[in-house]
Amino acid sequence: MPAAPDRDRSARGQASVELVVLLPVIVAVALGAWQVAVAGHAVWAAGAAARAGARAEAVGGDVERAARRLLPAAVRRDAEVVGEEDGEVRVVLPIPAVVGRGALFTTTARARFEPQR
Repeated sequence: MPAAPDRDRSARGQASVELVVLLPVIVAVALGAWQVAVAGHAVWAAGAAARAGARAEAVGGDVERAARRLLPAAVRRDAEVVGEEDGEVRVVLPIPAVVGRGALFTTTARARFEPQR
């Protein structure tokens, strides 16, 4: 026996309301996961850049150029690359916000290799 027309309309209306209520939650979870991925990549990139800068320092190369070469273009300009007197290289990288402009926080990576000269 077919369902009454009012019951079908009511079920469709309920499904629509549930979708409207859950959609912001789904978007928030997706953006949160994306932000975690962006932050993870920035932490990895800062470490790789610090190691590249330290290798350049160890062989007498251009520390800043070597470090910045490995950074994503989106944060390359805002990064801080510092070569210390003891040969350590420090890279401070902003973690860009997924939504909006600016940075959520920064990450710092340090590396040092013995001089190879």
